Amino acid sequence: MFLTAYLVQRGSAESKDPDKDAPEDEDPALHRRDPNAPWAVRRGGWVARLYSHSLGMASLIIFMATFVMHLWQSTRHAAEQAAQHNQPGETILSHLSSGQFWFESFQNWQSEFLSTGALVLLAIWLRERGSPESKPVAAPDEKTGH
Repeated sequence: MFLTAYLVQRGSAESKDPDKDAPEDEDPALHRRDPNAPWAVRRGGWVARLYSHSLGMASLIIFMATFVMHLWQSTRHAAEQAAQHNQPGETILSHLSSGQFWFESFQNWQSEFLSTGALVLLAIWLRERGSPESKPVAAPDEKTGH
């Protein structure tokens, strides 16, 4: 998410045209006095910075939450399996470095569908400055379908 705001692939429909100025890159502070700009842009400061990167931050929070939940549940399951075989269980940190945990993580295709669906839904309301997938940060809500 964060890198897509800065990486460019010529000819890609999802990428910004590197030879043209993109409205996604426009500084929202230029619209601070615009009465049609979203309230966060008009407020300015840290609120506008937070709003400018709200889509990327929401994606990161969702990723971290699901990663931690998977680690916790996987460690618990590994401890149950070890107990059934009269073996000592692993700690969370030792399980984090285990091949089994990473095998599960990379095989967890359901999370990809969840994250893609979440991204599609969150992109309706949230914005990421500089990203071609996002609406311009200072665009009025009535012009962006929000």
